[in-house]
Amino acid sequence: MRKSLLRMTFRQLQVFRSVCDNRSYSRAAEEMSLTQPAVSLQIRQLEELLGQPLFDYVGKKLYLTEAAEALQRASEDIFGRLESLDMQLADLQGSLQGQLSLAVESSAKYFMPHLFAAFRREHPEVSLQLTVVNHSQAVRRLSINRDDLLIMSQVPADMSLEFLPFLNNPIIAVAPADHPLSQATSLRLQDLCEWPLLVREPGSGTRRACEEYCNQKRAHFAQLQEVGSMEGQREGVIAGLGLALIPRHAVRRELQLGVLRELPVAELPLLRSWCVVHPRGKYLSPVAQAFFNFVRNERTQIGTLAEQFSGVGNSL
Repeated sequence: MRKSLLRMTFRQLQVFRSVCDNRSYSRAAEEMSLTQPAVSLQIRQLEELLGQPLFDYVGKKLYLTEAAEALQRASEDIFGRLESLDMQLADLQGSLQGQLSLAVESSAKYFMPHLFAAFRREHPEVSLQLTVVNHSQAVRRLSINRDDLLIMSQVPADMSLEFLPFLNNPIIAVAPADHPLSQATSLRLQDLCEWPLLVREPGSGTRRACEEYCNQKRAHFAQLQEVGSMEGQREGVIAGLGLALIPRHAVRRELQLGVLRELPVAELPLLRSWCVVHPRGKYLSPVAQAFFNFVRNERTQIGTLAEQFSGVGNSL
């Protein structure tokens, strides 16, 4: 029989959230500086309150039950409101304080520290919790309202979202400096197809955008080599394993140093816009609202900032 949820403690919710994030009792125990039996006890007490199990094990993997997913959403709302209250009380004292929980798609991680640093110069008492994800993970986090705000390039059309485009995300073709195509003065996308192409994992938004664009242009690469990260993609091109279609932000230093060359492909760059996104109707904390307003009001300066740290043209 389910007991009153008013008996639930914040500590139990903190432990529960850690288990959800880590998908592991032992890793949650390490994160919370608890023993594993203590974590198990807290979860067992929660399950007694709810009258339902929270986790299932399939093989050696831990999965959330429907009850756990519902509790996870509620816990995010509870802690989000407490954090917002903390920020509002600080705001009443005349300063914006608190933490901005921000998730970014992986290729945005190259400019986000610069953008947040510009924001923090106006609000020095704000801290950042930054989570780097691929596109699929970003969509999942939006669906459960996991973050204050999210930075992504391809905003899902089938979700109820508020979004603000603020910076171009040009995808270019790169090759090693000594590659035969690096000496060309003019190329078509089809000219690249005889060479191996290094691509990201299936959940990558950049990979999906490039696949859709290449299909549209009837550019079919004979050989694809999958790598698990943008860094692996970049280093693979440097090593001579193939070409890559990659955001210019991700290879700015290598282009400056001359170890990579941007190929002069007529159909490129493929332009996408970086957007700051949150679920429609979401209550934004004072810190999140301040950051959203900063991005909206400083879009021109953000474009200039991007040019400075990219070393290549990338205005809005």
